Amino acid sequence: MLRQPKAAKAVNKTTARGITTARKVAMKKTPVKTAKKSIVKTSKASFSAAAAASDEYDLVVIGGGPAGYVGAIKAAQLGLKVACVENRGSLGGTCLNVGCIPSKALLNSTHHYYDAKNHFKSLGIEGGEGVSMNHEAMMKTKEGVVTGLTKGIEGLFKKNKVAYVVGKGKITGTNDVTVALNAGGSQSLKAKNIMIATGSEPSVIPGVVVDEERIVTSTGALSLKAVPKRMVVIGAGVIGLELGSVYSRVGSDVTVIGNVNRIAVGVDSEVATAMQKTLTKQGLKFKLGVAVQSVVRKGDEVEVTINKDGATEVVTVDTVLLSTGRKPFMQGLGLEEMGIKFGRSIDINEHYQTNIPNIYAVGDVAGNKPMLAHLAEEEAIAVAENLAGKHGHVDYNSVPSVIYTNPEVACVGASEDDLKAQNIPYKVGKFPFLANSRAATNLSKDGIVKIMACSKTDKILGVHMMGPTAGELIAETVIAMAFGASSEDLARICHPHPGFSEAVGEAAKATAFGKAIHF
Repeated sequence: MLRQPKAAKAVNKTTARGITTARKVAMKKTPVKTAKKSIVKTSKASFSAAAAASDEYDLVVIGGGPAGYVGAIKAAQLGLKVACVENRGSLGGTCLNVGCIPSKALLNSTHHYYDAKNHFKSLGIEGGEGVSMNHEAMMKTKEGVVTGLTKGIEGLFKKNKVAYVVGKGKITGTNDVTVALNAGGSQSLKAKNIMIATGSEPSVIPGVVVDEERIVTSTGALSLKAVPKRMVVIGAGVIGLELGSVYSRVGSDVTVIGNVNRIAVGVDSEVATAMQKTLTKQGLKFKLGVAVQSVVRKGDEVEVTINKDGATEVVTVDTVLLSTGRKPFMQGLGLEEMGIKFGRSIDINEHYQTNIPNIYAVGDVAGNKPMLAHLAEEEAIAVAENLAGKHGHVDYNSVPSVIYTNPEVACVGASEDDLKAQNIPYKVGKFPFLANSRAATNLSKDGIVKIMACSKTDKILGVHMMGPTAGELIAETVIAMAFGASSEDLARICHPHPGFSEAVGEAAKATAFGKAIHF
């Protein structure tokens, strides 16, 4: 279940049913402490006359990732004068440049390769076993996707009249951002409001030297010059499982090491167990519940020392991927100098304001919640809407999460484990893709849809699934939860036949009525 940031506490309330339900922020009752009405019409009058008109803005956004660029565009669409500061030299942040997008490009390429090698013959297609992978061409395709999308964001900035400032931004005053320009020199921006949207960076194990060649983070793993014969992935979460799958499919002997006795923490344990079995069939190996003691490069090899129950083992490989999570990027923003409060991340209230009311923080850098690009976007949109005098809000109980392995894993809301731990009365319905006709025709029968609902009211509390296109199927259940639907509501929706989505409808029937039709 999603951990809620401070910003979520005021926008949700706990009902007598024992489960948190989302509602809109009551902006009229708890107004944002800023002169919203004056932003568009009179903000220029509050700026120093010494500043050039082109450098005076209603909103300056620091960071051009999913939160930053989306927030900048939305604010501009609502009539605010906006500048976005980004020092990478290309927009889109980690997600687009060295995260979500390039990893999905590699997952797509390697999925087709693996399918040809292992499944084409069963489909009546001969010769698939003999296909080969051109690693350089695959990487070139990935880069082309990234470049096209980053240029697309630049086009959206021009279309919406967002000023794009290329450099590193630092808050130097309540209404001031100073940019160290990548091209040299500096530029001062005056801002009625400032939004910090600098995202996150990989966390690494203390004492481990990352060279992005043999010991790599996700950034290095996306651009390896060759496929390693042996790879250790430290971390059994989203990043590790996705990139581990990429290299396993093209021939690497991949071992995933995790410090707890399961993979995909946060996903329903029954679904995670099914996922591990499927990935094991695909060739991944797992060493779980172990502690990593050291990671040391020795020439062209890396030695990983692990310990489980007092027994020490040294695993020697060609490449080690550190996928042990991410941490907020807060360096060099002027937080200390400005007295902006922060701990592990920047402290914010329910309106995403820091302790300085006109300075906001959104996305991975702020609050305590999952680091998801789509959640960051929604927070930034909420801030933009609030600044324009509207009522922006985020429903933290209806935020989906997806792992893009094959099959995909997706979830929203509570898992069965969460409900048990919180002693919330619930009922559960399940439906396997083994019994889904479309999955049978596509030979994609691994997976399950699992729906949890309140045993008293039938309100859907969570949906966790593994199966073909699970990352798309979850959207239907997100809508259902956002509108407070019951499992019977979902069960009575007519799903197209033959379709993967029928599995969702069948699971809903099993939850609402106690039995599915086709299982």
